[in-house]
Amino acid sequence: MTLRDYLHSLNRENPLIEVNKPISKHLALSGLLKALEPSPVLCNQVIESAYPVLGNLLCTKEAFAGYLGISVQKMIPRMISAIETPTAPQLAAEAPCQTVIHEQPDLDDLPILFHCEGDGGNYISSGVMIAGHPRYGQNMDFHRCMQFSKTEMAVRVVKGRNFDAFLQDLGQVDVAICIGVAPNILVAGATSVQIGVDELGIANALSPFRVVKAQTSDLLIPAEAEFVLEGSVYRDRRHAEGPFVDLTETRDVIRQEPVLEVKCITHRRDALWHALLPGGLEHKLLMGMPREPTIFREVNRAVECLDVHINPGGSSWLHAIVQIRKHSPDDGIKAIHAAHRGHSSCKHIFVVDEDIDIYDPLAVEWAMATRFQADHDLVRLGRERGSSLDPSAESDTYNTCKVGFDLTAPLGSIRKSFTKVSFPQVDPGQYLG
Repeated sequence: MTLRDYLHSLNRENPLIEVNKPISKHLALSGLLKALEPSPVLCNQVIESAYPVLGNLLCTKEAFAGYLGISVQKMIPRMISAIETPTAPQLAAEAPCQTVIHEQPDLDDLPILFHCEGDGGNYISSGVMIAGHPRYGQNMDFHRCMQFSKTEMAVRVVKGRNFDAFLQDLGQVDVAICIGVAPNILVAGATSVQIGVDELGIANALSPFRVVKAQTSDLLIPAEAEFVLEGSVYRDRRHAEGPFVDLTETRDVIRQEPVLEVKCITHRRDALWHALLPGGLEHKLLMGMPREPTIFREVNRAVECLDVHINPGGSSWLHAIVQIRKHSPDDGIKAIHAAHRGHSSCKHIFVVDEDIDIYDPLAVEWAMATRFQADHDLVRLGRERGSSLDPSAESDTYNTCKVGFDLTAPLGSIRKSFTKVSFPQVDPGQYLG
């Protein structure tokens, strides 16, 4: 299913809100998207650009499950299967994403949003960047890009990631930034896999699609993308990048980052620009949800894992709630250590029993209040490198203290004392009105 197909599939439960009044890409559009979360929004008249802007595309797990045509409970197994058995997309000779070709590109023509007061510039935050390496093949990832001229952007490159390895090795890397792609490609682009694995294969295993050769390189790109920005990223050309409001909804610092020179822009004839609100629900979903399968696999190797939720309250990155079926007294502790291996940036891990709804914060807090004793249920994982997104981490090393909370009830007959008692089920309609 393409992005266009997905938009056409939106229904009464998940309606698309169309805005036909003029709106500016400078602050106003991002503010509107935030006010209308989690509803998908299409702004048809952007003051500074000829292209409509689509936002809040994937704000909930239900939206992505609906795209795949499955229940939320089946998403983690589906994603694990796609990661473990990727399949190659079909190669097309021509594609909608290359209907219009601009060989003299001007980034000012695009509705690149200025999101928040104090930002360093207009930012692309929704683009999946496809890069190539002669030995490792292709890599697909998200990298925020700050415009600073008509053809140049500063690219935030996190040290140690696969694209950083490409750049450090080659010095100059040809890239294609694809904007306005289907949900399967967005989720695959946010998935962390070992170097040498092409995430487009994960996307195709989730839902088949076509690729086409890029205009200025041998990169294979999604054929149905709305926009593709082709160019090169230079390791030794640097420009200030930031400030920028990131996943935690706090302001990230200014860094000297590699420069992207845009050499060509292609797009569909009636192209839609996808804007991803930084720190918004869509950003959180795309960051957190792809880490749930990696945690699930690790935990399930140690104990019986039932579900994983990287919740928005933890900025969909720093907290993980793991649901297990407990068979041994130390299963909760084992699950904490396994979850730590599955998502190394996670700061706090909460392990609960099968009777706790991991999508209900009150239920998780109730488990902590009634089943947790810090002197033997708190697991200190140590002080080590965490996430650069955590403003409380050490500013130079990003070291942070990671801990786990075993919120599971003890086994045996005493377990009955830890079970919430339900009231009788009564239909109020029999007694009211």
